[in-house]
Amino acid sequence: MPLPRKPRKLGDMLSEKDTAAQAPELAEAKTVAATEAIDAKAGSAPVAKKAAAPKAKKTTASKTKKAAAPDKKDVCTNVAEQVPDSAACAPKRVKGYRVQTTGKKLFVLDTNVLMHDPVSLFQFQEHDVYLPLITLEELDGHKKGMSDVSRNARQVSRYLDQMLGHGKGNIRDGIALNCLGHSDALGKLFFQTQVLNTELPSSLPQGKADNQILGVVKALQETIKDRTVVLVSKDINMRIKATALGLYAEDYFSDKTLDDTDMLYSGRLELPADFWESHGKKMQSWKEDGHTWYKISGPLVREMFTNLFVYLPDNSFMAQVKKIEGNTATLCVVRDYMQPKFSVWGITARNREQCFALNLLMNPDIDFVTLLGQAGTGKTLITLAAALAQTLDMRRFSEIIFTRATVSVGEEIGFLPGTEEEKMLPWMGALEDNLEVLNKLEGGNEWSRNAANDLIRSRIKVKSMSFMRGRTFLNKLVIIDEAQNLSPKQMKTLITRAGPGSKIVCLGNIAQIDTPYLTEGSSGLTYVVDRFKGWEHAGHITLQRGERSRLADFASEAL
Repeated sequence: MPLPRKPRKLGDMLSEKDTAAQAPELAEAKTVAATEAIDAKAGSAPVAKKAAAPKAKKTTASKTKKAAAPDKKDVCTNVAEQVPDSAACAPKRVKGYRVQTTGKKLFVLDTNVLMHDPVSLFQFQEHDVYLPLITLEELDGHKKGMSDVSRNARQVSRYLDQMLGHGKGNIRDGIALNCLGHSDALGKLFFQTQVLNTELPSSLPQGKADNQILGVVKALQETIKDRTVVLVSKDINMRIKATALGLYAEDYFSDKTLDDTDMLYSGRLELPADFWESHGKKMQSWKEDGHTWYKISGPLVREMFTNLFVYLPDNSFMAQVKKIEGNTATLCVVRDYMQPKFSVWGITARNREQCFALNLLMNPDIDFVTLLGQAGTGKTLITLAAALAQTLDMRRFSEIIFTRATVSVGEEIGFLPGTEEEKMLPWMGALEDNLEVLNKLEGGNEWSRNAANDLIRSRIKVKSMSFMRGRTFLNKLVIIDEAQNLSPKQMKTLITRAGPGSKIVCLGNIAQIDTPYLTEGSSGLTYVVDRFKGWEHAGHITLQRGERSRLADFASEAL
């Protein structure tokens, strides 16, 4: 057994108590380390008892230090009291937000976020929301009018009024965000109840509303030390100014359906070359209603949805998924509209995606169709051809209703004279161009073409979206062009107009959005494509190849 160290070293270590008068915390740490080392090597029980005393003193000191911390609070104490020390919290990422900080956060909302999405109050999960007084003032200034912004401002005011009515306790302690039934909102809503004074650079005008909100955020950041204060705004310039002032600022991401539009559902799936070898072992095949059906099972079934189109690269096999039951999928071979004998109103599909789109448009069991694609892919042309064939030839629909979002690319040209349809005519250039193409395909002399043109126009009604609320469409085919410029709320308003026997087709290109504050991820068209994915009465296809002209195709790629 090795001998213990000489007592001299123990005395040397304990002699540091003289130095402890100048640095008490360092002396305690060294004394504890020394006694523990001696105890471990010499097995001395009395030394261990002495070492326990400094530990108890240190714990007491730390508690005293924590108890003294709240004395530094000021006007924002009610916000800070609601949250534990952020050092004890694990790093957590809020859905849709990129600020990589720890603990429970306080999100200060800009007015444009509330006017863009009234439900944004309840989209911050366990975190708290703070509303400056100037935000409430701006909401009051935008509440009058019939625009979507005014409606949203009024809805936010209703939410705040209901929360104040249902909220219990003092407003300074915060109002639970889940008091109206939003179970995902676990935080609290705080209002600015006192004046917050802070200094901003002299180059920023003090009277501007955006700068006042920045001042509130800066004051909160300087006051609240145990949590992160984040400004949420749809205004890019305001986020830049906040970042320049050293403040956290983020865009509002919760309205986005997808973070990456490349992940958007395309409606089609290319099958591998060994598809039949890997999925055809227990395959069943039969013919019904003039179509060939297959029932397959295999690993690829997990990636399929109802009404998804599957194909082999050489187009030798093109089918549509009709039903999915566990690991088994039922496929139906689609009609090849690229063949002249299956032409629709004189139109034949020029590529595989157009063939899939015509299968959706001509299927009476599909009530909702969305077609995405860049300019020149033939979205409007094949939709009008299918609509005329089903309205005039098959008599499935009584008339065609054509509408679109009236968002201009350039400057407005002023008020338009005439009736509702006459005011909409300048927006209907795509309709006129495609009707001219379809009318020429009918052949015959000029008199017969004029008669056909009059018949076609008698069955097509051009309507404005401004007067859609409250209507119900019975046995009508509704075509919504340029649907990428609609918000999710506007899209819901239009789709819920469908009555018995009606069909709605949405056309658009999410790369050409002209509506302010709408992006590819938050567009109403992206929203419905994702939400209707897999429903047995809805279908979607993304068109790839441009068929307008070689100039248009090159311009789409090069520009």
